[in-house]
Amino acid sequence: MTKSDLPALVGVATRAAFDAGREILAVYASAFAVEHKDDRSPLTEADKRAHRAIVSALATTGLPVLSEEGHRVEAAERQSWEHYWLVDPLDGTKEFIDRNDEFTVNIALMSPTPRAVGGSVDKQNGTHVPIAGVLYVPVADTLYFAWNGGGAYRTEQAATRPAASAYERAAMATRLPLPQHLSAYTIVASRSHQSPETLAFIRQKENEHGTIALTHMGSALKICLVAEGAADVYPRFAPTMEWDTAAGHAICTEAGRDLIDHSTLAPMRYNKNELVNNWFIVQ
Repeated sequence: MTKSDLPALVGVATRAAFDAGREILAVYASAFAVEHKDDRSPLTEADKRAHRAIVSALATTGLPVLSEEGHRVEAAERQSWEHYWLVDPLDGTKEFIDRNDEFTVNIALMSPTPRAVGGSVDKQNGTHVPIAGVLYVPVADTLYFAWNGGGAYRTEQAATRPAASAYERAAMATRLPLPQHLSAYTIVASRSHQSPETLAFIRQKENEHGTIALTHMGSALKICLVAEGAADVYPRFAPTMEWDTAAGHAICTEAGRDLIDHSTLAPMRYNKNELVNNWFIVQ
């Protein structure tokens, strides 16, 4: 796979995200039921329908799909993949259930790290990185997308525009980051997952900057706020999974931001032996 392949793959991922968005909104408009998985995290029919729509759309690429709602894939198998899709069909299920509109569809294209090609790799700390990402907000019909070397973008009324290539969408979109004039150091934090460490981080920034602005939001939208320049930092000192962050990571990287693993102090890597992310900071 070369960089010239990425825009076409972003186009496929975008159509997959729109398909998932339609399924999600159909359920959102109904009196849906809520189940719970073995880890007690919530699950709705929207998660399942979005997963099926995405897998069907991405099948045309011939690349494997690792999805939150898909079957379990053992580490040895997925770490042998060269490129694959990493998908969260509905990121922010709690926000979906609460009907606050702050949920997204996340699709990332993953590629081996340089060390993972023809050499020894540290599988414990991850073998892959995101090289393209699509993040769709169904209720707002807002699309964020990026690919390696192509830039990061946001477009409104995304699914209602005529079908277009990634290049055409980029030409119609706003490039990130946006010009911002923040009146105070701005922190965006999770709406649903607070922790003592997050509160300590906020207090530290208050001591450093004096006045701060604090925004709470659900899902990977928090990463996009930093990518846009609407927030200075997003600390996440609570559990997340790899599919929660990969698409947003690709977008913030192309916007000139960093998603830093708090344990290694290096950019987050993916396809670890365990798919739970370390704590991280986006800035």
